[in-house]
Formats: sequence, structure tokens, C-alpha cells
Amino acid sequence: MNSKQSYRITTEDDGLYVKEVLQRKMQFSSRLIRQLKLVDNSLCLDGEPCRLRDRVSEGQELTCEFPEETSYFEPEDIPLDVRYEDDDLLIINKQPFLIVHPTNNYQEHTLANAVTYYMQQKNETYKLRFVNRLDRDTSGLIIVAKNSHAQDFLSRSDITKKYIAIVHGVLDKDGTINEPLAKDPNHVARRMVMPDGQPSITHYHLIDKLDNYSMLELRLETGRTHQIRAHMTHLCHVLVGDDLYGSPAFPDVFPRQALHSYYLEFTHPCTNKTIKIETEIPEDMKNLWNTLKNLQN
Repeated sequence: MNSKQSYRITTEDDGLYVKEVLQRKMQFSSRLIRQLKLVDNSLCLDGEPCRLRDRVSEGQELTCEFPEETSYFEPEDIPLDVRYEDDDLLIINKQPFLIVHPTNNYQEHTLANAVTYYMQQKNETYKLRFVNRLDRDTSGLIIVAKNSHAQDFLSRSDITKKYIAIVHGVLDKDGTINEPLAKDPNHVARRMVMPDGQPSITHYHLIDKLDNYSMLELRLETGRTHQIRAHMTHLCHVLVGDDLYGSPAFPDVFPRQALHSYYLEFTHPCTNKTIKIETEIPEDMKNLWNTLKNLQN
């Protein structure tokens, strides 16, 4: 699938080189511009092929056709909850227990395999670029960029990410955790607060509380591995079901950590419009909260 982006030359742009318009106005990365230079007819002014060193005039339309790329994953018919799609982006509400990308231990049954099958059904082809990642047992919204410009743009952008979590203990007020995170030297998978870690900021807001549990909305200002899980553990409010960080296991009631990515807000890489995507709390977390309510009665 070849996607395009167009830009109408303004009075301010008159006389600029095509390369300057791509960099300043369309915010293309240097890497993408180098790729476009190597592909015939990928850049056009008013429908006619042009070069990076050509000058533009007010009123002209500069069109860029992104190079066609592919990924090599085996397609698998795994259900997908698609919440948004256009020529540049695909946003999926990922179900829990699904790895995002194949790893040494998981070569199949991943979100990448599912999206490959979805592409086949639509007769489309593009390289899979996951803009954000979620742990296997975390549910919620994931952005797939369909071209390198969309990925580059969003990787440089501020994306508002909000989560719903159920944690042990009661928090009586909202707050912010501003503590650096690093790998736990005593565990291969965990992260923990350490002075020499990466800057990490998590804002939390109390939605509801029970005698021994709280439901929180969490907004990430940074995006570190296990950031919410490690920060809440640091506060002694570990996520319910998060046995990696010390929560008692709930295998029959809730066999995962109680964490859902429910909200994304960002600027679209090609239209510059604000995109807001919100999902409901998943049924298993609703049922967990109701179960915990019944336990306190």
C-alpha cells in the first residue's frame, strides 16, 4: 500500500527548495528524505515529478508518495478491535494475554501476526511500526504507523497516554510520582526506583476506592518500561494481580495485572488534527472491581 501526503505552497514558502518544504513544513525526517531521493517520481509538484533542489511557487501542490514497504510475519486469524484507521495509522484496542511483537520465546500468536492477517483481508501491504508497546497482560490502545513519516513524527511528539489501574491499598488524594527508574539488579525483568535511573514521571488520580483497594487513572509524562507497575510498587500500592511485583496471585478471579491503556491523544502526523481515542474499562476489570466490592461487604 502506497500512501501519500500533500502540501499546498503558501506565500511564506514561495521560493523555497522542495527539500526545505519537506523539512520545515511537512516535518519529514532526514532519513525519509534520503529514501525519497532514491525513488523515481516519489515527489511531484502539481502532478509533475520534481527534485529536492527544485524551487516551489505559491499555490503549487507538493505531493509525496511514500515508498512501499512490507513486514514478514505469518498471518493469523486473531480477533482485532480496531478503534481508528486511515492511510497513515491503525489504532487497536489490544486484548490481554497477547504479545505485541514476536520474540525469541513467542514466534507466533502475537499482535503482529494478527495485524498481518487483517492487512491480507483488506488487500493492503505496509511495514508494521508499533509506536507504543504494552505488556502481554496489559490491555488497551496501541498505535501502528503505516509509514516511516507517521512513526518518526509520533516518536517526536507528545502523546497523552492515560491508563486505568486497580491497586492494593487506599490512596486518599491525587499525586505525582517523579522517581527515576532502572533495571532491578536482582531480577531480569523488573524495574525499580534507583538514583541513577532514567527520569520517569507518573501522575495519578483517584477514581474510586474500597476498604483495601483503589481504582486509579494514571497519566504518563514519560514512557519507561513497566513505569506504572514499578512506580505504584514504589508507593507500596502494587497493581492487583501483578505477581511480578509482589501482588498475591488471583488466578481464578483475575489472572493478569489490573492495567488498561484507555486513552490516547496526539496530533495526526499528516493532517495536524488532534486525534482522541478512548475505550471503556474492559469487562474483566469491571468484574474484578465488583468482586472486590462484594468481598468487603
